[in-house]
Amino acid sequence: MSLSVQFLSLLAMIGTGIGAGVFMDLIGTGVDATGKTSIIRKYAVPLEVIGWILIGCASFYVLFIVRDGAWRMYDPVAQICGMLLYASLFHRPFRFFGRVLNMVIIKPVVFIIRLLVKIITQIFKLLVKIVRFLLSPFIYLYNKVYNSFFKSDTE
Repeated sequence: MSLSVQFLSLLAMIGTGIGAGVFMDLIGTGVDATGKTSIIRKYAVPLEVIGWILIGCASFYVLFIVRDGAWRMYDPVAQICGMLLYASLFHRPFRFFGRVLNMVIIKPVVFIIRLLVKIITQIFKLLVKIVRFLLSPFIYLYNKVYNSFFKSDTE
């Protein structure tokens, strides 16, 4: 294996370490943003385990692309270096990018979805009120007739 291929694979493993740091930070931030009684908070540990499994599969896929799946002893060290590099250098820029993405894309989409749900709910409530109003004379008559059939004559 040439030196350039080894250097490329080292950079790839550092990159997977940075990606692992980003992904686990994303999961941790998402869990922290939920309420204390949220189902996401309840299943935080299985979510993190699934996250680590996905990171392992992704890093092996990168190894498979770069070196046909050949694993070297320095690969875990390179991944840990990548995670530490994320924690020391890239943490703030990624968090800033995440906040911008949240404000520009996610919050408006969630607002539009909530607005549509609220509009549909209000239309449905209005239709139910109209139907109840139109049926109210028939319900009144039914109750009068129903009650008169079951009244006793002794009263």
